[in-house]
Amino acid sequence: MSNDVTTTDGGASTAPPTRRRRALWVAGVAGLTGVVGLAALGGVAARDDKPTSDRVSDAQSSTNQQNVSDAGGADENADGAKESTGQDDEWSGDDWSGFEDRSGKDDKGDDKGRDKGDDKGDDKDRGKQVPCDTDKLIQEITFANNRDGGVLELAKGCTYNLTRNDYEGNGLPVITERITLKGEHTTIGRDATAAYFRILNVGPGGHLTLKGLSIKGGQTIQRAMSVEAATVWAPYSPSVRTTAADQPAKPAATAAAKPGAAAKPAAAAAKPAAAASKPAAATKAKPTAKPATTAAKPAAAPAKPAAAGPAAVPLVEEPGFNDGAGVLVQPGGRAEILDSELLYNQSGGNGGGLANFGTTKLSKTTVAHNTAFFFGGGIFNAGVLQVDESKVKDNNAIIGGGGIANGAAEIFTDDVDGGSVWVYKSEVSDNRTLGFGGGVLDVEGTTTLHETTVRNNTALLAGGGVAVADSQLTLKHATVAGNSTAGVGGGLAVAFDSTATVENSAIKDNTAGFFGAGLFNEDSVTTLRDSEVVGNRAVGPFARGGGIFNTEGGEVTLHRTKVAHNFSTLPPGGIFNSLGGTVTLDDKSAVTANRPTNCFNVPDCFA
Repeated sequence: MSNDVTTTDGGASTAPPTRRRRALWVAGVAGLTGVVGLAALGGVAARDDKPTSDRVSDAQSSTNQQNVSDAGGADENADGAKESTGQDDEWSGDDWSGFEDRSGKDDKGDDKGRDKGDDKGDDKDRGKQVPCDTDKLIQEITFANNRDGGVLELAKGCTYNLTRNDYEGNGLPVITERITLKGEHTTIGRDATAAYFRILNVGPGGHLTLKGLSIKGGQTIQRAMSVEAATVWAPYSPSVRTTAADQPAKPAATAAAKPGAAAKPAAAAAKPAAAASKPAAATKAKPTAKPATTAAKPAAAPAKPAAAGPAAVPLVEEPGFNDGAGVLVQPGGRAEILDSELLYNQSGGNGGGLANFGTTKLSKTTVAHNTAFFFGGGIFNAGVLQVDESKVKDNNAIIGGGGIANGAAEIFTDDVDGGSVWVYKSEVSDNRTLGFGGGVLDVEGTTTLHETTVRNNTALLAGGGVAVADSQLTLKHATVAGNSTAGVGGGLAVAFDSTATVENSAIKDNTAGFFGAGLFNEDSVTTLRDSEVVGNRAVGPFARGGGIFNTEGGEVTLHRTKVAHNFSTLPPGGIFNSLGGTVTLDDKSAVTANRPTNCFNVPDCFA
């Protein structure tokens, strides 16, 4: 499926990438699964999230706070929240159609108030003072939902400590009207001893604005059935699939993904490993990855169960019950998070800090120290997302998209198509995943990184900085630097019929254990203009293509671009082009000073 949205530049949507499915990665990743486990990233799923002096969000304040629980009573607490800067919420970048309505007013309600003489519209503009009392906050949100919305001014320096939740797992009432929550050094958080629940949920038709708040400590329950990152990505990778088949002593949790899996003969392991976690009646058939050799997959692969007819495809993606531990925005909902923080939230599904299935804008906001057991440690998106002058840092996701995930690969149900993401003048740094896309992951969506830095992120399998599959990616005046992977694509991994455009950008100082420390391009079309790929290192024993690695069927075109000072263990250190791949250099591009050599199978390149 696909989401019908405009492009992030505000123009008409471009044609989606083709759905021709091929193997995502090459055999260089073999040996990763079973060798490197959860401990490779310091125990991302079970790490202690206690704040330390070097991990406190840049936006936090040292101002003393009052702390109040549902039971009332305040005490002093030094856990401060970000102070509102007083900036307006106008988008400071190019004109973008996602938030055309910035007035913050309901014209119908205002006219009604003026025409009929009531003061409803005036009350909304004036704002309602909410004392430092959690029960009062819940009460005022309920009243605002019942009276067509309103502005709630929360107590300065207060921590609203939530200890209970509704039957749907929400710490506060679902937002169904236009409601603004304004604070100063103010925190809304889940009590550490409380049952699991998210903090905020924006329902269809709701419009939530947060200003100057910290949303902290939300937690949604994890599925009882666990899954491994390599298992999820196996259908996209013959190498990962082969590695899984070579390990007879797989953890019981993996075999339990499908009833009766333990009783199958060992030969069944030749099927894609992720098939064990697929439901018998999947509504969206996933493609079978093309093997690197005919031996990687039996000639007669097990057929999918015959379907009665074409499955109905929903127009929009729907969230899971455990998505969005900090904030969940449902389809048809809207959220604006301004001068705020999403901190230390943990999702049992997707989106530790934020899961957006509607339309959401973040401006001058920090998303940090969050965790997702599936995708999007900081942010998960399946709608329209705009991130402006913000920081997404030190988040963790088990399967993919440590910082931001736009869409998700299939786990227990169908995959989730990514929506539209535009990240402007922001920083995505120090995020981690055991799967693909340490900083940013896009699956069947559209992502633009404009004047944005993706730095020091880590992915175990592929795409330390950015990974895209069947997607459209644009980098403009961006920097992808210092990222790493044990697999392929230390800086950027472009695969699965994706289209990537890199303009006036730098891919530098990234590291890979196998291929393409700077750029790994598989069965996709990547264009670099006025950019540089420098100082990247492919350091494994079989590593090639320190700067760029292009596989069979891939196309890479360089215009006025420099590939220099890259290194790999085996030649070439600059650009490796597989037989059947295409790499084109214009006469203003330079491939120089790479070690051991500059190029392999690249016309007009001096080796």
